[in-house]
Amino acid sequence: MKRGSVIGNIGKDLGLGIATLSSRKARIDTDGNDKRYCDINLSTGDLIVTDRIDREGLCGKKATCVLKEELVLENPLELHRISIHVQDINDNAPQFSEDLISFEIRESAVKGAKFSLTEAHDADIGTNTVQRYNLQNNEHFTINIATEGSGRKHSELVLVRELDREQGKELKLVLTALDGGSPQRSGTATIHVTVLDANDNAPVFSQAVYKCSLPENSPVDTVVVTVSATDADAGPNGDIMYNFDHVSDDHVSLFSLDHRTGVIRVIGSIDYESETSIELRVRAKDGPGLTSYCTVIIDITDVNDNPPIISLKSLTNPIPENVSPGTEVGIINVQDRDSENNRQVRCSIQQNVPFKLVPSIKNYYSLVTTGQLDRELVSDYNITITATDEGSPPLSSSKTVQLSVADINDNPPVFEEQSYSAYVTENNKPGSTLCSVTARDPDWRQNGTVIYSLLAGEVNGAPVSSYLSVNGDTGVIHAVRSFDYEQFRSFKVHVMARDNGSPPLSSNVTVSVFISDVNDNSPQILYPAPEGNSFMTELVPKAAHGGSLVSKVIAVDADSGQNAWLSYQIVKSTDPGLFTIGVHSGEIRTQRDISESDSMKQNLIVSVKDNGQPSLSATCSMYLLISDNLAEVPELKDISYDEKNSKLTSYLIIALVSVSTFFLTFIIIILGVRFCRRRKPRLLFDGAVAIPSAYLPPNYADVDGTGTLRSAYNYDAYLTTGSRTSDFKFVTSYNDNTLPADQTLRKSPSDFADVFGDCDGSPEVGTHSTSLNLCSTS
Repeated sequence: MKRGSVIGNIGKDLGLGIATLSSRKARIDTDGNDKRYCDINLSTGDLIVTDRIDREGLCGKKATCVLKEELVLENPLELHRISIHVQDINDNAPQFSEDLISFEIRESAVKGAKFSLTEAHDADIGTNTVQRYNLQNNEHFTINIATEGSGRKHSELVLVRELDREQGKELKLVLTALDGGSPQRSGTATIHVTVLDANDNAPVFSQAVYKCSLPENSPVDTVVVTVSATDADAGPNGDIMYNFDHVSDDHVSLFSLDHRTGVIRVIGSIDYESETSIELRVRAKDGPGLTSYCTVIIDITDVNDNPPIISLKSLTNPIPENVSPGTEVGIINVQDRDSENNRQVRCSIQQNVPFKLVPSIKNYYSLVTTGQLDRELVSDYNITITATDEGSPPLSSSKTVQLSVADINDNPPVFEEQSYSAYVTENNKPGSTLCSVTARDPDWRQNGTVIYSLLAGEVNGAPVSSYLSVNGDTGVIHAVRSFDYEQFRSFKVHVMARDNGSPPLSSNVTVSVFISDVNDNSPQILYPAPEGNSFMTELVPKAAHGGSLVSKVIAVDADSGQNAWLSYQIVKSTDPGLFTIGVHSGEIRTQRDISESDSMKQNLIVSVKDNGQPSLSATCSMYLLISDNLAEVPELKDISYDEKNSKLTSYLIIALVSVSTFFLTFIIIILGVRFCRRRKPRLLFDGAVAIPSAYLPPNYADVDGTGTLRSAYNYDAYLTTGSRTSDFKFVTSYNDNTLPADQTLRKSPSDFADVFGDCDGSPEVGTHSTSLNLCSTS
């Protein structure tokens, strides 16, 4: 049959659809290294011829010729045997082993004498083999066909008329062998008859059939068997020559026959796997040409000379790392061409891999997983499969199968630290680097690629993205803005590390940002208040002793730590030896007792400095009046800051003149009323001088119950009637009745008018030690 010819439809025979054949990877397989003559067409399910099938080459003279194939199906693994019966066609013509058949027949041969002829061989079988012989018409001979028990036909030349050497010394006849095929084929040989004197005995073999056994791989010159024939004739008529009769070329290359002795020896390689039994036809011929035949049957015995052959029929590569134990990843086929115990094979693999071989159909094994795979631990496996037969000695072979484990995104990124801390000084530059976070992902390629991002959140009510940013590739965290320690000192953000797997996996880490202080805030003086153009004045009694508290400078610093540690220092004063200030408290005290020679007006410039590097400072001015009574004080307008400009001074003079004129009349009326109702002197304790309440300097009003020193020093304080507001700051005194330091009283000129208008409520000189801070504002 031609290549591509359809033998049958396997799909229909097995009840399998075309889709099933394709999905189950249907294929035709053979044992060992046998040639594959057929294949399956997955599109139609037809079994087709892929190579020329020669029945004679496959089966020789066997009555039946069966070509065995196997249909292999996967998922699940199935094996179907296919037996193809090869039918013989008449494609071989009969052939004689000799083109010229020579006979030497004595003329004494009697009528009916028979002479065996060389058989014609036809490689075909059955009716296609040799069926009859025809002999060229002649007057001396005819042909007789004899059939043996095995069905083999051989011809005999029969003498039907005596020969007469004198009439003819030789005869040439054409012998034709015909087969029974259609169309009929034939072969011819020439019979050459030489008429001799009588030779009436043909050679006779000792055995019609010789049987022997021969191990395969026997060395050259090994004696297989010796055939022997005898001839009763004497002389040349009894000399016998041995020859192979119609032996195939393959067998001729394996054995030799000694023409004189009949010894058959090995001259080629004997292989049990190629042929288990060999049949040879031996012819014995005497000198005149009489012949006889015998058969030599050689049984080849098997030797364990073939190691197992391991074939990888199917392999899933790579395999996902999340496959469950027991998953089939490959199909292995093992063949051994030897026989019996020599072909019994055991398969195994090394013990250090999570795989095993499971026997399946016939000589098939399934390679299955035995445990959970993890690509991060082992990414590739080299599996060595060893097959050992049961021969003696046993033969083995091995095959290495390389399996790769495909990555599955089963590992989230893991940060190197459980939490991160970043330290940054305030006033940093936007874009500066704070710290970096690092996460590792043991997965492969995109499953192991880590991308960093900030989780949404708020810091002080603003989105976290307005404070920080993170590089998605490197994990470096940058500041988006400049931080201010005085606004907040620390905050926390959450950074997410996400891989590029599907689905992606992620993990979070907390990053704590700590802002360190920088000395960027100067001290702020709360008292005396450096606002506007006002000036602060303290009254100091003339009888003040050394160490007496005069006033206190109050300042704060927005920084922290040593940057907020404040120190006070008098940098300039009217009398350097009269007053001192507490370095850390800011309290202004007298260094000695007040003397008459001391200037009434004392001006102190105080510097407040923090402890930062470099340090920052602020200054303020403190004006002190040494006096027991405002009546002794010159015009307050003469006390002013050196920094006041002439324009402000002009405004103040105009205002004072206007207010003084208005209050002059008012004061006269008040004094008249007070003297009419009662007159009560104002007493001073501890030897203080009493000052009549009616005596007030021009443009001043009396406010009683004021003072900055302890109770041993009492004095009156006065306010200018032209001031819109008056600031009183009360500092804690030695007396329990002193007002708290945080109480401040502000009064307008109208408030003073109400007080002075009430003659009955005229205050007396108080006995409490308090502090009066006098400010004049326009």
